[in-house]
Amino acid sequence: MPRPRVEMLPAQRRAAILERLKAQGAATIHDLADDLGASASTVRRDLEYLEEAGYLERTHGGALLQPTHRTTFEPEPSIAAETAWPQKRAIGAAAARLLCAGQSVIFDSSTTVEAAAMAAVARGLSLTAVTNSLGVAARFAGVPTVRLVVVGGSARPGSGTLTGDPGQSFLETVHADVALIGVHAITPPAFTETALEVAAMKQRMIAAARRVVVLADGSKFGAPSFATICRADRIDALITDDGAPADALAALRDQGIAVTVVDVDPAGQEGSAAAPAAAEPPR
Repeated sequence: MPRPRVEMLPAQRRAAILERLKAQGAATIHDLADDLGASASTVRRDLEYLEEAGYLERTHGGALLQPTHRTTFEPEPSIAAETAWPQKRAIGAAAARLLCAGQSVIFDSSTTVEAAAMAAVARGLSLTAVTNSLGVAARFAGVPTVRLVVVGGSARPGSGTLTGDPGQSFLETVHADVALIGVHAITPPAFTETALEVAAMKQRMIAAARRVVVLADGSKFGAPSFATICRADRIDALITDDGAPADALAALRDQGIAVTVVDVDPAGQEGSAAAPAAAEPPR
């Protein structure tokens, strides 16, 4: 039975379409319209948009995911923010539970790390938060328990991510307790990003922290992206969801990374951690 018509933002619909194609490989316009509670003409326009942006290939009456892996491809921020949101929310909540009052924490620019910032605010933690993300900065701005430090730099086109100087040079003077880092791809033992300037900023953040925790949903495991951030020996812990491949997680554990796998409620509720990622105190 078709779902009732619901009002969704275009980015929400497009993210939902990509999630459906990721799960099933292909779908018809009719099926997508039923799933989304949208008209066939609306879905057709969304598919045209996603095809032009390189996300998928159109088929007769439907679409399938773009099979060609391009190492520099990254989703536009509005779609990335809506993709795998239940997973990101659960991972972010688990990350916030690792933080302690009084810590200095680096929050990089990724949607999963921004979910951790939201959860930290909800917990009322007293933190010094260092970030290169305008989105994360907006979450912390005006929160009386948070001392906010925005590192500076140039905003990437179409994004709230700051890269380059003065941020990179500033991070060389920072000694933080924890860095929460998002990545575009995990291919054990490598953690990679789509752009050199983004990878360079994350490298500085990793070097500036005593403990490094990667936050990445299960879709991040696969072929490497364009630029290497670091290898597994630079990472202390990983928080991911129950969609992550077991063999990749085993390989990371073999490299000495403490792995937390969070069970995800499809309705978007916080999940429970299947394995603690930070049994030991920050080093």
